[in-house]
Amino acid sequence: MTVWIVLSIIGVMLSPLVWLRPSRQQSGRMALRMQARRLGMGMQLTPQEWPHWLSKEPPSPCAQYHRPRLGSHADTWVYWQSEPGVWRNRWREPCEDAKLLPYLQTLPVDAYKVEADGQLIAVYWAERGEAEVLQRIDALLKALA
Repeated sequence: MTVWIVLSIIGVMLSPLVWLRPSRQQSGRMALRMQARRLGMGMQLTPQEWPHWLSKEPPSPCAQYHRPRLGSHADTWVYWQSEPGVWRNRWREPCEDAKLLPYLQTLPVDAYKVEADGQLIAVYWAERGEAEVLQRIDALLKALA
């Protein structure tokens, strides 16, 4: 009987350690972030103010995967995915850029925003999917950097 009491006490003492283990979803996100780092992308969680006209409110903060832009670029643009496969600028006009649109069409449904400024190009993504989705994001960032 004493053995069972001692084992029960040890079990109760060790049970909170299970809570410290990351969930499958957290482990998957950590693996994607490490893969992104190996590919040369930067990643950070950034707070966002999303446009009111998006059909579904994306998370804030949101995962931003980015690469520095090569050379000097004066062009700055931002596109949001309002519906699957439909990319719109801040005035809700659809993207008609022939160079940009084929790359945007390769992004997953849960990619919310693509942004470029003079220093970097970034994709805001919900981090759902496998490494293949990360490869497509990396291809877009490399091509447009």
